[in-house]
Amino acid sequence: MRGANSAPTERVLDVVELLSLPGNRQMRFSDVVRELDLSQATAHAILKTLTDRGWVNRDPAAKTFSLGPALTLIAGRLDDARPVAHLARDAARRLASTVDVPTSVIERAGDNLVITAFEQPRGGAISATPNERIPYTAPFGVAFAAWDNPDAQRAWIQRAAADDAELTRQLYDVLTQTRQRGYDIDWMTPALAQAAHAIGSLSEHALPVNMRSIIDQLRVEFTSAALSSANKSRTPRPVATISAPVLDQTGNIQLVLAIHPVRAMTMTEIRTAAKPLLHEIAQLTDGAY
Repeated sequence: MRGANSAPTERVLDVVELLSLPGNRQMRFSDVVRELDLSQATAHAILKTLTDRGWVNRDPAAKTFSLGPALTLIAGRLDDARPVAHLARDAARRLASTVDVPTSVIERAGDNLVITAFEQPRGGAISATPNERIPYTAPFGVAFAAWDNPDAQRAWIQRAAADDAELTRQLYDVLTQTRQRGYDIDWMTPALAQAAHAIGSLSEHALPVNMRSIIDQLRVEFTSAALSSANKSRTPRPVATISAPVLDQTGNIQLVLAIHPVRAMTMTEIRTAAKPLLHEIAQLTDGAY
């Protein structure tokens, strides 16, 4: 959506999101001020308003704040308001059992991707935090970008490739290949993904001017490294994620369903693992639309 953001609204949402994070079930006023770098007057005004509206609870004895009952009412409406997301969570649970690897549901929120559900097979050891945000820029979000509209695809590529014409061409090729295949293969190792995530999360506006070109170049290098990890030979290569889109009746992408093998795989093994993923997506689409 075009237009300027509302800074006061962002601060209110920052408070709600802070209280919703794991481990932040109860926070003191000073914690909120420190974590969000708010003035005491601003934090007090926001917390008082949220408390008055029932979005936040204040424990007068412990002097702590936590999420309030009004959010429970909103959460109770989500399954009806967002039936596709509800069905996708069910599909992720079934997939985790079927393929015996972790699964997730990933949705887009502005310029970020958000893990809205993460399911483990029995005895699984890989962890992820629901609501974790990932920058919607290459090499992340290929499964979204491949089915996005042309303007959004150009923006996705520009954020990663900057003025690198060769990388731009490679990224367009990746999007085309992904659409033809029907799903994305994320070949990045965990270490490379973590480093790319850290670089991609850096805000251009928060960086000194003399650092921006360096960070832009690092983004290009990480994206190039991720693309070069792809291998069409029979040699097994590390596969972090296999993901595919859920489309509505008009072909617009709604969300992504993913499995996370996190092991070396051949293309034959990848195609075998993708079959139950695509089957669940077909079932999900039929049920939702």
